[in-house]
Amino acid sequence: YIPKKDVKRANEPIVGKFEGVGIQFNILKDTIVVVSPIPGGPSEKLGIKSGDKIIEINDSTVAGVGFTNQDVIDNLRGPKGSEVDVAIKRRGEKKLLDFTIKRDKIPIYSVDASYMAEPGVGYIKLNRFAATSMDEINEAMDSLKDAGMENMILDLRGNSGGYLNVAIELADQFLKDDQLIVYTEGRAFKRAEQYATKKGKFEKGKLIVLIDEGSASASEIVSGAVQDWDRGIVIGRRSFGKGLVQKEFKLSDGSALRLTISRYHTPSGRCIQRPYEDGKKAYYQSIYDRLDNGELVNPDSIHLPDSLHYETLKKGRIVYGGGGIMPDIFVPADTSRGSDYYGKVIRKGIINDFSLDYLDQNRKKLERKYSSVDEFINNFEDKNLMDKFIAYAEDEGVEKDEDGIEKSKSLLSNSLKGLIARGLYVSSAYYQLTNKSDDAFNKALETFKSDWFDQLVTE
Repeated sequence: YIPKKDVKRANEPIVGKFEGVGIQFNILKDTIVVVSPIPGGPSEKLGIKSGDKIIEINDSTVAGVGFTNQDVIDNLRGPKGSEVDVAIKRRGEKKLLDFTIKRDKIPIYSVDASYMAEPGVGYIKLNRFAATSMDEINEAMDSLKDAGMENMILDLRGNSGGYLNVAIELADQFLKDDQLIVYTEGRAFKRAEQYATKKGKFEKGKLIVLIDEGSASASEIVSGAVQDWDRGIVIGRRSFGKGLVQKEFKLSDGSALRLTISRYHTPSGRCIQRPYEDGKKAYYQSIYDRLDNGELVNPDSIHLPDSLHYETLKKGRIVYGGGGIMPDIFVPADTSRGSDYYGKVIRKGIINDFSLDYLDQNRKKLERKYSSVDEFINNFEDKNLMDKFIAYAEDEGVEKDEDGIEKSKSLLSNSLKGLIARGLYVSSAYYQLTNKSDDAFNKALETFKSDWFDQLVTE
C-alpha cells in the first residue's frame, strides 16, 4: 500500500522523470554543492555549474543552518513552470550570483555509462529499467556502433529492475524472431508468454552480461533469456532472485495498492524467484547467508539439488534454478582490499566529500590540464592526493590507520580519481576509470579473446 503523498515519488525512478530545477547535489560542510547540472535541464541552461554552492533559496539562507537532503528536495522541486530564486557562491566570484530557475520536467537517466572499452568492444551500464530506458539504450547502441562496436558488455550489476515491458524490449534487441524471452504464471493468472518480435539492434556479435547479487527482477529476465538461448555469456555472481510480477491498482483517494500476481520464468523454465518455503524470516535472511557461507567469494560453496538443473535451449548446457541467475563464469567479490579504515570513510561519505572539496579548489587547473576524459584517465597525477585525503579524513573524525590505508590504497585511489573525473566530465568518466581495475569487467574483456564463444554460443 502506498499513501497518496508517496505515490508520485515512488513512481519517479521507473517513470523516468520528475519536476524540478535539474541538479545533482551533495551537502558538504553544511552547504549545498552542485555536483553537476542535469544535461538539458533548466539549471544547465542558465549556466549553473559543477562546484557552485547554493547559499540562499527564495531569499532564505540555506547554508550553515542544518539543511538535509530532504529539505533541499522540498525547496527545489516543484511543478513545471513554477519559479525558484537561488543565490550561488562561485569560486573566483566576489559576490553571490542570483538565478531565477523555472522548473521543468527533469529526466532520470537509466544509462550511467556508455563508451568504447577497447577497439571493437562497447560497454553500457544500465541502472534501472524505466519508461525512458530504451530510448537511452538505443541512442547508446547507435553511438557505439558508429564508433566501431562489434561486441558488447551489458553491465546490470546493482540493477534492481523496473518495468517488465522494458526488460522484454531490451532482450528483444539480442534475440531472434519468435524466441521466447520470458513467461509469467500465477495462481489466478494463466501462463503468458513474451517472444522476440523484431530484428534487434544487436542480434549478432559477442555479448557479455555482468550481474551480481544486486541484479534483480528485470535484470534477471534479460540475463536469463540471454543465457538460456546461448546468445551470450553471463559473468559475475548469482543474481538476487526477485521474480515477482506486481500490478498497481489506483485507489479513489489517490493512493495505490501494488499486488503480486505472478512469477517470472526464463525460457528454459527456471523460476527466478527465491523460494518462500522456509518462511518469511529465512527468505529475507538468505541474501545475508550468501556472505556468511562464502558464496560471494567461492562458487564451490553453492550446492543445488539435481531437481534445479535445467538445460539451455541451443547447446543443452546445464543452468540452475532455485532463485536468481547463476553466471556462466564466476567472479568472486574482492574482499582482499577492504579494511576497517575503508569502511569508515565510505560510511561517513568522506571519499565523496573530499572529491567535491578537491574539485572546488582545483577545477580550473584540472580543466586546463586535461581537455578530455581519456587524457585525464591516462595522465592524471597528484603525488600528494592520498596524503591530502588522509588529512581530510582525520579532520572528519577518522583516525589514520597505516595498515588499513595500505591494504585499501588502490580502492581509495581509484574511487577518488573516478569521482574527480565524474565531477569534471560526465558520469561515464567514473566507470571508464574505475572499470580498469574491476575484476568482472576485465574478465569480460579476457573472455572475448577466449574460446568460450566458439564453444557455447549459437548464432
